[in-house]
Amino acid sequence: MTERDFSSSIEATLRLTGWRWAHFRAARTLHGWTTPLSGDAGFPDLVAVRDGRLVLAELKTDAGRVRPEQRAWLADLEATAAEVYLWRPRDWDAIVETLRAAA
Repeated sequence: MTERDFSSSIEATLRLTGWRWAHFRAARTLHGWTTPLSGDAGFPDLVAVRDGRLVLAELKTDAGRVRPEQRAWLADLEATAAEVYLWRPRDWDAIVETLRAAA
């Protein structure tokens, strides 16, 4: 499964379960791939809120590598009250359970 297909499945689940969300996707430019975002590199791909819950998730294929700056963001965010995840297609059942759960 590609990361795009995976993220599209997550986005559909977010819509079905009533989350407000934003997904930061990389775009191809003349100079390679970049994500149009100001700030430190590595911010998680997905931010979602519902009923007092804040979820931040980095999305990777099952074989995708997490870059050091992504690991740093995830570690720093885990020290907050937010729910922080590294999600891969193999985690699908847990992802759906997380997104369906009430606050």
